[in-house]
Amino acid sequence: MAALESDPDSLRRGDVAPEFELPATDGETYSLASFADHEALLVVFTCNHCPYAKAKFDAMNAIAAEYDDVAVVAINPNDAEEYPEDSFDRMVDYVERGEIDVDAYLRDEAQTVADAYGAVCTPDPFLFENDDGTFRLAYHGRFDDALDPDAEPSGDPGFELRDAIDAVLAGETPTDDFRPSRGCSIKWRE
Repeated sequence: MAALESDPDSLRRGDVAPEFELPATDGETYSLASFADHEALLVVFTCNHCPYAKAKFDAMNAIAAEYDDVAVVAINPNDAEEYPEDSFDRMVDYVERGEIDVDAYLRDEAQTVADAYGAVCTPDPFLFENDDGTFRLAYHGRFDDALDPDAEPSGDPGFELRDAIDAVLAGETPTDDFRPSRGCSIKWRE
Protein backbone atom coordinates (compact mmCIF):
# COMPACT_ATOMS: atom_id res chain seq x y z
CA MET A 1 0.00 0.00 0.00
CA ALA A 2 1.43 3.35 -1.06
CA ALA A 3 0.95 6.27 1.28
CA LEU A 4 -0.10 9.69 0.03
CA GLU A 5 0.49 13.05 1.64
CA SER A 6 -2.09 15.79 2.14
CA ASP A 7 -2.15 18.59 -0.43
CA PRO A 8 -0.76 21.97 0.72
CA ASP A 9 -2.80 23.76 -1.96
CA SER A 10 -6.23 22.38 -1.03
CA LEU A 11 -7.25 25.24 1.28
CA ARG A 12 -5.08 28.12 2.41
CA ARG A 13 -4.83 29.70 5.86
CA GLY A 14 -7.75 32.11 6.23
CA ASP A 15 -9.99 30.35 3.68
CA VAL A 16 -13.60 29.83 4.74
CA ALA A 17 -14.56 26.22 5.51
CA PRO A 18 -16.67 24.72 2.71
CA GLU A 19 -20.24 24.08 3.84
CA PHE A 20 -21.57 20.57 4.41
CA GLU A 21 -24.71 18.83 5.54
CA LEU A 22 -23.97 15.20 6.32
CA PRO A 23 -25.53 12.32 8.25
CA ALA A 24 -23.81 11.12 11.42
CA THR A 25 -23.61 7.82 13.22
CA ASP A 26 -25.89 9.20 15.96
CA GLY A 27 -28.78 9.57 13.49
CA GLU A 28 -28.48 13.36 13.28
CA THR A 29 -27.46 15.54 10.33
CA TYR A 30 -24.69 18.09 10.90
CA SER A 31 -23.52 21.26 9.17
CA LEU A 32 -20.94 23.91 10.02
CA ALA A 33 -23.66 25.78 11.91
CA SER A 34 -24.00 22.78 14.24
CA PHE A 35 -20.63 23.71 15.74
CA ALA A 36 -21.00 27.51 15.83
CA ASP A 37 -20.76 27.58 19.63
CA HIS A 38 -17.16 26.30 19.54
CA GLU A 39 -14.05 28.46 19.24
CA ALA A 40 -12.53 26.01 16.77
CA LEU A 41 -13.52 23.14 14.53
CA LEU A 42 -11.26 20.22 13.68
CA VAL A 43 -12.42 18.37 10.56
CA VAL A 44 -10.57 15.08 10.02
CA PHE A 45 -11.12 13.10 6.84
CA THR A 46 -10.65 9.54 7.98
CA CYS A 47 -11.99 6.03 7.57
CA ASN A 48 -12.27 2.69 9.35
CA HIS A 49 -9.88 0.49 7.38
CA CYS A 50 -6.71 2.52 6.77
CA PRO A 51 -3.87 1.69 9.19
CA TYR A 52 -2.63 5.31 9.06
CA ALA A 53 -6.10 6.58 10.03
CA LYS A 54 -6.51 3.96 12.76
CA ALA A 55 -3.14 4.96 14.20
CA LYS A 56 -4.53 8.48 14.84
CA PHE A 57 -7.88 7.45 16.39
CA ASP A 58 -6.45 7.79 19.92
CA ALA A 59 -4.99 11.24 19.17
CA MET A 60 -8.24 12.39 17.57
CA ASN A 61 -10.32 11.04 20.47
CA ALA A 62 -7.99 12.64 23.03
CA ILE A 63 -8.36 16.06 21.38
CA ALA A 64 -12.16 15.66 21.47
CA ALA A 65 -12.01 14.73 25.17
CA GLU A 66 -9.52 17.38 26.28
CA TYR A 67 -10.59 20.50 24.38
CA ASP A 68 -14.12 21.65 25.25
CA ASP A 69 -13.85 24.65 22.92
CA VAL A 70 -12.92 22.51 19.89
CA ALA A 71 -15.52 20.48 17.99
CA VAL A 72 -13.90 17.39 16.51
CA VAL A 73 -15.68 16.08 13.43
CA ALA A 74 -14.55 12.97 11.58
CA ILE A 75 -15.73 12.54 7.99
CA ASN A 76 -15.55 9.25 6.10
CA PRO A 77 -15.70 9.79 2.31
CA ASN A 78 -14.48 6.38 1.14
CA ASP A 79 -16.27 4.23 -1.44
CA ALA A 80 -17.96 1.67 0.80
CA GLU A 81 -18.90 -0.60 -2.11
CA GLU A 82 -15.22 -1.28 -2.79
CA TYR A 83 -14.22 -0.99 0.88
CA PRO A 84 -17.08 -2.48 2.98
CA GLU A 85 -15.19 -1.78 6.23
CA ASP A 86 -15.95 1.90 5.55
CA SER A 87 -19.73 1.44 5.30
CA PHE A 88 -22.05 3.54 7.44
CA ASP A 89 -23.03 0.48 9.50
CA ARG A 90 -19.37 -0.22 10.27
CA MET A 91 -18.90 3.46 11.19
CA VAL A 92 -21.68 3.03 13.75
CA ASP A 93 -19.89 -0.06 15.09
CA TYR A 94 -16.65 1.90 15.56
CA VAL A 95 -18.49 4.60 17.51
CA GLU A 96 -20.45 2.11 19.64
CA ARG A 97 -17.21 0.29 20.55
CA GLY A 98 -15.56 3.62 21.43
CA GLU A 99 -12.82 3.32 18.82
CA ILE A 100 -13.97 6.64 17.41
CA ASP A 101 -15.22 9.01 20.12
CA VAL A 102 -15.57 12.51 18.70
CA ASP A 103 -18.33 15.13 18.50
CA ALA A 104 -19.65 13.66 15.24
CA TYR A 105 -18.64 10.92 12.81
CA LEU A 106 -20.12 11.85 9.44
CA ARG A 107 -20.61 10.00 6.17
CA ASP A 108 -19.72 11.79 2.92
CA GLU A 109 -21.40 9.27 0.63
CA ALA A 110 -21.32 11.55 -2.44
CA GLN A 111 -17.67 12.49 -1.73
CA THR A 112 -18.46 16.15 -2.50
CA VAL A 113 -17.29 17.42 0.88
CA ALA A 114 -13.91 15.69 0.66
CA ASP A 115 -13.55 17.12 -2.83
CA ALA A 116 -14.51 20.66 -1.69
CA TYR A 117 -11.90 20.54 1.08
CA GLY A 118 -9.24 19.07 -1.21
CA ALA A 119 -8.71 16.09 1.08
CA VAL A 120 -6.54 13.38 -0.45
CA CYS A 121 -5.62 10.94 2.29
CA THR A 122 -6.80 9.44 5.56
CA PRO A 123 -6.21 11.01 7.98
CA ASP A 124 -6.28 14.56 6.59
CA PRO A 125 -6.92 17.12 9.41
CA PHE A 126 -8.15 20.69 8.87
CA LEU A 127 -8.35 23.06 11.86
CA PHE A 128 -10.65 26.09 11.59
CA GLU A 129 -10.96 29.03 13.97
CA ASN A 130 -14.36 30.56 14.60
CA ASP A 131 -14.06 34.13 13.32
CA ASP A 132 -17.34 35.77 14.44
CA GLY A 133 -19.42 32.85 13.19
CA THR A 134 -17.30 32.01 10.13
CA PHE A 135 -14.90 29.09 10.30
CA ARG A 136 -11.57 30.03 8.70
CA LEU A 137 -8.67 27.65 8.12
CA ALA A 138 -5.97 28.07 10.75
CA TYR A 139 -3.98 24.87 10.17
CA HIS A 140 -3.91 22.01 7.69
CA GLY A 141 -1.39 19.25 8.19
CA ARG A 142 -0.42 16.29 10.24
CA PHE A 143 -1.41 15.40 13.80
CA ASP A 144 2.19 14.86 14.82
CA ASP A 145 5.56 13.70 13.53
CA ALA A 146 4.72 9.97 13.74
CA LEU A 147 4.05 9.41 10.04
CA ASP A 148 3.95 5.62 9.93
CA PRO A 149 1.20 3.57 11.60
CA ASP A 150 3.62 1.91 14.04
CA ALA A 151 5.59 5.06 14.87
CA GLU A 152 5.24 7.07 18.07
CA PRO A 153 5.38 10.90 18.16
CA SER A 154 8.73 12.25 19.29
CA GLY A 155 7.06 14.58 21.78
CA ASP A 156 7.37 18.33 21.92
CA PRO A 157 7.68 19.79 19.28
CA GLY A 158 6.26 16.70 17.57
CA PHE A 159 2.58 17.47 18.23
CA GLU A 160 1.93 20.09 15.55
CA LEU A 161 -1.88 19.82 15.61
CA ARG A 162 -2.10 20.32 19.39
CA ASP A 163 0.27 23.28 19.11
CA ALA A 164 -2.00 24.76 16.42
CA ILE A 165 -5.10 24.22 18.58
CA ASP A 166 -3.42 25.86 21.57
CA ALA A 167 -2.46 28.85 19.41
CA VAL A 168 -5.98 29.26 18.01
CA LEU A 169 -7.55 29.05 21.47
CA ALA A 170 -5.08 31.70 22.69
CA GLY A 171 -6.12 34.01 19.85
CA GLU A 172 -2.85 33.54 18.01
CA THR A 173 -1.93 32.33 14.52
CA PRO A 174 -0.34 28.88 14.45
CA THR A 175 3.35 29.23 13.61
CA ASP A 176 3.91 25.86 11.98
CA ASP A 177 4.34 25.76 8.25
CA PHE A 178 2.41 23.11 6.36
CA ARG A 179 3.67 19.65 7.26
CA PRO A 180 1.62 17.12 5.31
CA SER A 181 -0.30 14.31 6.87
CA ARG A 182 0.40 10.87 5.47
CA GLY A 183 -2.09 8.09 4.89
CA CYS A 184 -4.02 5.91 2.51
CA SER A 185 -5.57 7.60 -0.48
CA ILE A 186 -9.23 8.48 -0.29
CA LYS A 187 -11.08 5.73 -2.13
CA TRP A 188 -12.86 7.74 -4.81
CA ARG A 189 -15.68 6.28 -6.87
CA GLU A 190 -15.01 5.96 -10.57
